[in-house]
Amino acid sequence: MTKPCIICVAITGSVPRKKDNPAVPVTISEQIESTHAAYEAGAAICHAHVRNADETPSSDPEKFAALKEGVEKHCPGMIVQLSTGGRSGAGTERGGMLSLRPDMASLSVGSNNFPTRVYENPPDLVDWLAAEMRKYDVKPEIEAFDLSHIHQAVALNRDGRIPGKLYIQFVMGVKNAMPVDRDVFDYYVKTVNRLAPDASWCAAGVGAGQVTVSEWAIAAGGHTRTGLEDNVRWDKDTLAPSNAALVTRTAEICARYDRPVATPAQARAILGLRPYPS
Repeated sequence: MTKPCIICVAITGSVPRKKDNPAVPVTISEQIESTHAAYEAGAAICHAHVRNADETPSSDPEKFAALKEGVEKHCPGMIVQLSTGGRSGAGTERGGMLSLRPDMASLSVGSNNFPTRVYENPPDLVDWLAAEMRKYDVKPEIEAFDLSHIHQAVALNRDGRIPGKLYIQFVMGVKNAMPVDRDVFDYYVKTVNRLAPDASWCAAGVGAGQVTVSEWAIAAGGHTRTGLEDNVRWDKDTLAPSNAALVTRTAEICARYDRPVATPAQARAILGLRPYPS
């Protein structure tokens, strides 16, 4: 198989703290440095959250702007994907950074359980976020925590609320949500191919299932995500040394399956994004 594989690095997230792994980048400068190393290791997409000084999650557009500027300066062509995830804010706060016109932003189109709460994505908020992404020419990455989220993304695509070709990410391994399950993964792929045959898809394994899900995705011809947001460990006994190390391991899996790692330019073409520089 010679199809390039896009590697997304989820650098920080909203949950991991320095006490969990000192390598988690929290300040803007740490995030830029960590992203640059991951970019050099083969990551084409940076999936980014921002934090406050006390490490709590933030939705501050100024922090996102500083991070976006730094990544664009030090990682030419890398796709900047900002998170609209619900741990960082409530309601429309979650989309306050979309006016920055990042290349992409995450979009959850349905609700589901998280480890200690419900991840709420009511239809009116989903519609508002999708409209803001259309307004600012931001491509959504659909984060599918459940099979129904794939169906909903297809419905939103068919009626024009999400224009263009879909990019759907299967998220597996979040406690109280969809576990890492091979039959479910295979059915996700089958469902996307049936309902949206021109869509691209990727998969992210959270926690101990990170490498397993990445390997499934790479072997099946999809794209994948790694990074300290999803998994702070290298194995059950060792902390992951860096985001770059996790990207390097993912690139090595790509090599085993004869999948070249997509360059940022190739990833932009695959996803139908603005060329760099735009």
